[in-house]
Amino acid sequence: MSTATEEHTHSFQAEVRQLLDIVIHSLYTDKEIFVRELVSNASDALEKMRLKSLTEKDVFKADRELAIEITTDEEAKTLTISDSGIGMNKDELVENLGTIAHSGTKAFLEKMKEQGDNNADVIGQFGVGFYSAFMAAYKVEVHTHSWENGTDGHTWSSDGATGYSIDENSDAKRGCSIVVYLKDDMEEFSQEARIKGILEKYSNFVSFPIKLNGEHINTVEALWLKSKSEITEEQYNEFYKFTAHAFDDPRYTMHFSADAPLTINALLFTPTENTEQFGMGQMEAGVSLYCRKVLIDAKPEKLLPEWLRFLRGVIDSEDLPLNISRESMQDSALVQKLNGLITKRYLKFLEKEAKNNSEDYLDFYKKFSRFLKEGIATSYEHQAQLAGLLRFESSLEEAGKLTSFAEYIDRAKDEQENIYYLTGMSRDAIESGPYLEAFKARGLEVCFFTEPVDQYVMEALPEFKGKKLVSADRGEIDLEDVATEGEELDEKSAEKLIEFLEKELGERVEKVEASGRLIDSPVAALTPKDAPNAQMRAMMQSMGQDMPATKATLEINPRHEVIHGLAKLVDSDEDTAKLVAQQLTDNALLAAGLLENPHQMAKRMNQLIEKLVK
Repeated sequence: MSTATEEHTHSFQAEVRQLLDIVIHSLYTDKEIFVRELVSNASDALEKMRLKSLTEKDVFKADRELAIEITTDEEAKTLTISDSGIGMNKDELVENLGTIAHSGTKAFLEKMKEQGDNNADVIGQFGVGFYSAFMAAYKVEVHTHSWENGTDGHTWSSDGATGYSIDENSDAKRGCSIVVYLKDDMEEFSQEARIKGILEKYSNFVSFPIKLNGEHINTVEALWLKSKSEITEEQYNEFYKFTAHAFDDPRYTMHFSADAPLTINALLFTPTENTEQFGMGQMEAGVSLYCRKVLIDAKPEKLLPEWLRFLRGVIDSEDLPLNISRESMQDSALVQKLNGLITKRYLKFLEKEAKNNSEDYLDFYKKFSRFLKEGIATSYEHQAQLAGLLRFESSLEEAGKLTSFAEYIDRAKDEQENIYYLTGMSRDAIESGPYLEAFKARGLEVCFFTEPVDQYVMEALPEFKGKKLVSADRGEIDLEDVATEGEELDEKSAEKLIEFLEKELGERVEKVEASGRLIDSPVAALTPKDAPNAQMRAMMQSMGQDMPATKATLEINPRHEVIHGLAKLVDSDEDTAKLVAQQLTDNALLAAGLLENPHQMAKRMNQLIEKLVK
């Protein structure tokens, strides 16, 4: 570099110094970001050169390879980032590096002050990424030559504080070569291994070759920007393994582009296995956010809902208003729009897979259903789509065969307004309980949900396609009368028995009433509409939460032989009748998950046995 003379030296204006102070000390939280910024700028310069070469014939050093060359020098404590891009002439150096913001530094600072922390509208209007180099440098030199023939090369130099100088440089090559003279506490950025790690983290998919001390670093293509017709399954698999650090092949690959309402290029993978099933802890989000192939955030918050944390891949959008350092997104409304768009697109993809490849989808569902159910409980806006993806057993399907709400509706009676379901520990437990028999007798299908989380999910899901979801153990269900076997207790005997039961049971139940719904069971405890059922109570109690007492309605079957016998015992042996009444109530409450003290149940059972064997 030539020795700077007074006429070549320029002082920074007060606003420029203020802006530099903001860039160096406030905008960037991670010092390594400056490498990403300089590489990104170099890539932009190369792209401009590539376009120029298509239309311009008279190009300076036209045969120079379009590439980024990076050199580390631990002894000299420097980092050099060079490109063979469009370069700059002297006027452009003053315009681009002397004033920082084309619209004027004063206007920029005023805009920053107006916007406060919400400066999304400012971003992209001012090219300040170059000045992040001063976080690590005590001096920066830019050796550059414009693409235009007949121009001179120049060197721009600055300490980032007092001003800058511009001198002629006859040895400058086309493009820019930025030499970063590192501060003493920033020597790490002169180490090859450190720079290589940064490049692999942020710049893997830059379009042009990046060579670090002669080694080609970015060898993986940005597949998400290519046409699907140009990509083989093997390439997709290898890209998945690279981005997800995985050893298996992906189960599903979703590759799409959109221009409206946002410009998006996305490549998302569904893993073959759900590692959370193996007790390996909760997965971390695995979809990275890029802007024009430059990594913005490897694990962006709220880019996708937490229940899609199993997805892996890349989302690239040119529309993101990043904060001025590109380290975080400021426009939360736009992030939400991106979140909603990608989520709906993925759920639509699953709907298609479920329809066209049902066996493969069922295998996916068995391993990943927990995430879909988590989505139902936490994302109201996606409930309808997620509910359509649920699969479960039902009373009209053989054991092991899964069905869906849509298929349930197709089979339902025309006048049926509800979708009925039961939750329990297993299909056998549900079928052996007292609640299903009334629905089977009336030809009504009941869905079976047997996972601990299902009750919470069903409570969060009020309906599906206009049909209310109703638990079949609720007392408010109005079922039509059906012909049943057995003689019914006469009205007087039934009233007397109900009066006896209500007096004997007292506060244990809300009320006692005769029922037309029971077929094979003598009694059943029906829970109130808004009360948690057995599984919900067990889950909440396991979490250490106190559950309020729930009083059930005790329904008796006036046609059942046990009830007939109990009615006779009331007159002939009241003490035994009391034991039987309490034991029947214990049985009913146990089936409903409402029995608070099972020890009393065992004691009463022993008393009954004692009476029988005397």
